[in-house]
Amino acid sequence: MKNLKTDSTRILLIGIGNSGRGDDGLGWKFTELVERSGYNFFDCEYRYQLQIEDTVLISKYDTVLFVDASQAALKDGFEIKSCKAASHYFYSSHMQSPETILYLANDLYNKFPEAYTIAISGHYWDLKTSLSKKAEKNVQLAFTFFIKDFLPIIQPRTQVNKNTLTA
Repeated sequence: MKNLKTDSTRILLIGIGNSGRGDDGLGWKFTELVERSGYNFFDCEYRYQLQIEDTVLISKYDTVLFVDASQAALKDGFEIKSCKAASHYFYSSHMQSPETILYLANDLYNKFPEAYTIAISGHYWDLKTSLSKKAEKNVQLAFTFFIKDFLPIIQPRTQVNKNTLTA
């Protein structure tokens, strides 16, 4: 993990899912692609589900990206959208939404990271340690769009040097 006291390019990428449940591993696969591509200005975390404790983690970052599989048939196979804080809690302290985790960071720590959700369409949800062919295609489409089109949008806000963008 980066030294959060000295690093000015603080972006957290949280891959959510379970690679043992077929396409539910899309969030992890996307996060793995980012890690393997050498984009060293990301801190990457893997979660089965978001929990209250993740509030402390995200409160230390300027930008947070939540990546997860979606059962919806998204138009382009994926969707990136702004994540807005919302105070809808689940009854358990386990399995919270990105919106809830963001709300808690705002409310408890007075921290307001810029946040986005990246949803990637999946198709197969049974026990299996690989992605379906459609999901593989969707994660590649999402990753390509993310690097070429989305990253330059958030880049000025995170002070990322263009010379570090080599895949």
